[in-house]
Amino acid sequence: MSIQTYIHNSYHKAGGIKELMHLALPMIISMALDGIMIFTDRLFLAKVDPLQMNATLGGGLAIQVLLFFFFGLTGYSNALVAQYFGANEKSQAPKATFQAMIVALTAWPLTILFRPVAISFFGWMNTPAAQIGFQTIYLNILAWACIFGLLRHVLANYFTGIGKTRIVMNSTIAALVVNIILDYILIFGKIGFEPMGIKGAAIATVSGEAAAMLMLFFTYIGKKNRTEFSVMDSFRFNWEVMKKLLYYGSPAGLEMFLNFLAFYLMVALFHGQGEIIATASTIMFNWDMISFIPLIGIEIGITSLVGRYMGAQKVHLAERSTFSAIKVGLIFSTFTMLVFMLIPELLVSVFKPENADSIFQQAAPISVSLIRVASLYVLSEAVMISFVGALRGAGDTYFTMFASIGVHWLFVGILYLSLNVFHISVPTSWFFIAVFYLAFCGVLYWRFKGGKWKNIHIINS
Repeated sequence: MSIQTYIHNSYHKAGGIKELMHLALPMIISMALDGIMIFTDRLFLAKVDPLQMNATLGGGLAIQVLLFFFFGLTGYSNALVAQYFGANEKSQAPKATFQAMIVALTAWPLTILFRPVAISFFGWMNTPAAQIGFQTIYLNILAWACIFGLLRHVLANYFTGIGKTRIVMNSTIAALVVNIILDYILIFGKIGFEPMGIKGAAIATVSGEAAAMLMLFFTYIGKKNRTEFSVMDSFRFNWEVMKKLLYYGSPAGLEMFLNFLAFYLMVALFHGQGEIIATASTIMFNWDMISFIPLIGIEIGITSLVGRYMGAQKVHLAERSTFSAIKVGLIFSTFTMLVFMLIPELLVSVFKPENADSIFQQAAPISVSLIRVASLYVLSEAVMISFVGALRGAGDTYFTMFASIGVHWLFVGILYLSLNVFHISVPTSWFFIAVFYLAFCGVLYWRFKGGKWKNIHIINS
């Protein structure tokens, strides 16, 4: 095969890069904008007080731990909608979405109920006392208003499943505009408002979520979508569809919950080393988030595309789509790797407070080292999200659950022993995590090439 033929097949054919990017690019942009929203909160708060910046990471991860089982469970509606769409069963697609809405509405009061558990956890992980108060404020506001984010997530997965990802991107742009404007006004106290600091950042965040959710909802019940997909007939409980969502979505939800709990524990282990390490690790995780969140857009896109081809019983195109996702992810991650390796000092300086104190000055060189270590595993992230997204889209959610949970909790154990038992330096401890991250990609490749996912039948089971 000539190079020209290879490029043509990789780009133009069904399941190639062109088709994937048509679906995934708006999601990549959307996820990047979501990352910018979180980044803006922390960047503005860094100018006010590093403790408040650190608290948005700790408090933000706490609300994610409370919500992420439900995000993972309802997120599987993406694959269900895509499979129904691929099988040309359009009237079934909104039925899957409404079952996910029921789960979201159930999750809202449960999240509020479990707030005290998360708050008590702050002290157990030796979070600095001055930071706990800020984290509690941030967590409480996000928990009471989490219904906006839950419903936004469900509706976004519907539009992704039917291939209309541009709508999701536009809603995220609306959320970003609302969030940044309110961040500036409420955090710093402009146009007559008192400076609110972290409370203002939380209000801005949930306002942005609400704006995006409303935009998606009105599009969902709009005449065109309502007519084509028989949306008005879907607003009722459907046990057959709910059973599929719970069976295939629960492993994804449990995986997401336990993985983020593990990630939260890793952050807490860093923060438990004192304010200097907490600041250094927060800066590194902020940039790590910026590099990783767009890749989630590729994961969502490949989950939808593989689901669509599996529903249409075109397994070979599902496989081709997966390797298209890997190629796109590697291109993006190569750029990230170079930035992390070549200009980490510049990345750290972005978070320098207006009146730089001794904490930031001592944290900066540590953060530079952590960012350089992070450059070692960014390429493997592209491979990981492609295989995980493809396996989920095909319905192989139980394997991805066990493998992913196992490796993330292994990370927690390694980090705990390294920092608290053997007292190894923070950069070296983070290097150990990077090495095991690379090995995890090999496990996913082995599973994908084994081919068991090709024989899973969801909507015809």
